[in-house]
Amino acid sequence: MPQTQLPSAAGSTPAVRASAALAFLAPPPLIAGEDHAAYDDLLARISAALQPGDILEDIWVRDVVDMVWDALRRRRQQTQLLTASAHEGMHAILRRFLDWQLAEQVAQMWALREKSAVVKAEAVLASAGLTTESVIAQTLALKIDVIERVDRMMVMAEARRNSVLREIDRHRASFARTARRVVQDVEDAEEIEGPGCKLIGADEAARERASEVPA
Repeated sequence: MPQTQLPSAAGSTPAVRASAALAFLAPPPLIAGEDHAAYDDLLARISAALQPGDILEDIWVRDVVDMVWDALRRRRQQTQLLTASAHEGMHAILRRFLDWQLAEQVAQMWALREKSAVVKAEAVLASAGLTTESVIAQTLALKIDVIERVDRMMVMAEARRNSVLREIDRHRASFARTARRVVQDVEDAEEIEGPGCKLIGADEAARERASEVPA
């Protein structure tokens, strides 16, 4: 995983701090065929945008990245599902106009892009005033239950992501309030104690000078 430029803590470089913060986390949640470089780029971009300031924010940023990656994966899977199942939609349409066995055969060969099957399928669609988009719509109707479940999973991932972002906001707001209070306490102490100490010191110096003057 490339080193992201995170804000450095006192006495540590960004690279060392990022490595220490993320070393105990699980590997990136990638599945076969996914692009590791794309994940690393997403991590770098989100880290640069959120600028995590401590180890808690480092962990939350990693959570956000994983949830965003998962939501993107679900969208890709929806598209891949429709593409992989398009022959089922084609068969559902063709069997209205051809006998069941021929419709299945043409649909399967159409999915393999066999030229004569493509010509036959497109001719049937055209005769019915339909297009390839009609095939995808029919496929969606067949797979709607799966698509809806995937949608719910995306909504849940997005809700968890938003929750983590709110935690970062609260964490930073709490830190900012604490910092302001500490600064105010220091300033108040300076206003109260600083001048008083100077006056006390001046009075003592005056008494010492007075004691040195001959009677």
